[in-house]
Amino acid sequence: MNDKETMDNTEQQAEAAAEEMQTNGAAAADSQSEQTEQAAEETAEDKLAALEKENAELKDQYLRKCADFDNYRKRMLREKQEAFDYANTNLLTDLIAVLDDFDRALAAGSDAKKEKADLKPVVDGIKMINKQLRGLLEAKYNLSTYGEKGDLFDHDIHEAIATSQAPVAEPVCAEVYLKGYKLKERVIRPAKVMVHMPDGSVKSESEEKADEN
Repeated sequence: MNDKETMDNTEQQAEAAAEEMQTNGAAAADSQSEQTEQAAEETAEDKLAALEKENAELKDQYLRKCADFDNYRKRMLREKQEAFDYANTNLLTDLIAVLDDFDRALAAGSDAKKEKADLKPVVDGIKMINKQLRGLLEAKYNLSTYGEKGDLFDHDIHEAIATSQAPVAEPVCAEVYLKGYKLKERVIRPAKVMVHMPDGSVKSESEEKADEN
């Protein structure tokens, strides 16, 4: 074999080797691409499954929160209604004792009337009950009464039922038809009074001082 033939054989072998390497490289690249695509598909499926699981958990939490809030709302409404229904329990319990005293006073008055006895003890008993009730309401519930004959008229706390001219320097409560009541500092019922209005014959202290100056 001459040198030319030897070179031709070598070139053929090199070309064949190159073709084989190219073929093997392409096959490897195709295999790697398929593996990459498969991995990407698996990753997307995993992400979708994870999102669906998270969505289900969040939905479950939301439903639980809604149920808890609804139960809380119902409980608050029930407690509010109970508080409204029984808000005056303590007051009424205290007043029951006063009603018992009234029952005893009325029974004593009925017996005294039948026997034509003196009713003064009955009257004294009613006065005692009145004092007891006022003391209870004032000391325990901050309910105070006001309105006496001769008090200066104050439109913020008095309600004038009638008026008449009189020799007074300032408007004065001449008669008290119904006493007023305050709960702490708030008027819950104004005193109903008849008012004497100044007729001009008497000067007030401020007018007298103005005249002196």
